[in-house]
Amino acid sequence: MRTGVRRRMGVEERRQQLIGVALDLFSRRSPDEVSIDEIASAAGISRPLVYHYFPGKLSLYEAALQRASDDLANRFVEPREGPLGARLLRVTHRYFDFVDEHGPGFSALMRGGPAVGSSRTNALVDGVRQAAYVQILSHLDVDTPPARLELVIRSWISLAESTALIWLDGRRIPRRELEIQLVHDFAALAAVSAAQDAEMADLLRGMLADEPTDGPFSELAGRLVALARG
Repeated sequence: MRTGVRRRMGVEERRQQLIGVALDLFSRRSPDEVSIDEIASAAGISRPLVYHYFPGKLSLYEAALQRASDDLANRFVEPREGPLGARLLRVTHRYFDFVDEHGPGFSALMRGGPAVGSSRTNALVDGVRQAAYVQILSHLDVDTPPARLELVIRSWISLAESTALIWLDGRRIPRRELEIQLVHDFAALAAVSAAQDAEMADLLRGMLADEPTDGPFSELAGRLVALARG
């Protein structure tokens, strides 16, 4: 008979295991509700050994948050192919995939968890927002955005966060409807800005140039026309 021998993990491998375990627990419950003892038990090690790799729950939370923020930022990466509306719809779908998978952790991050007030945590959240901002600019093929365009994009990113948080509180609206609504919201914000500014009007025309009749931007335009006609 063979006797099983537990392989000893290296330092970095153990750290990554603990981060993964913590992220899984933080994703299912608020980080405030997860203890070091629970993390140790889930990882199959002792509480003192957790402290050997991380000085406390805050540092472990921040390490898990780093991994999650990298994942979330990558959800905004999208090939620059096809109509903009369809691209944004794919991005919002992946964004809600993340929110769905990491609901309590996402909520704690945006509303404040054990790392509240931590400059490290704030920097990670701002990094995700900046990554989303840069990605959207690239899809609009704009290197130096005018002030109104920056306002539109950053307002939309904030709106996406708020929408996700409200959805998590009961999930009373079908997720797919919210994904489409967010793409409509982007077009609406751009249209309102375009009505005030010629440069934004040119950008909006570029956004709509390749939009098919069955695309999300065209769908919004059709609904608005129908509303106007009563």
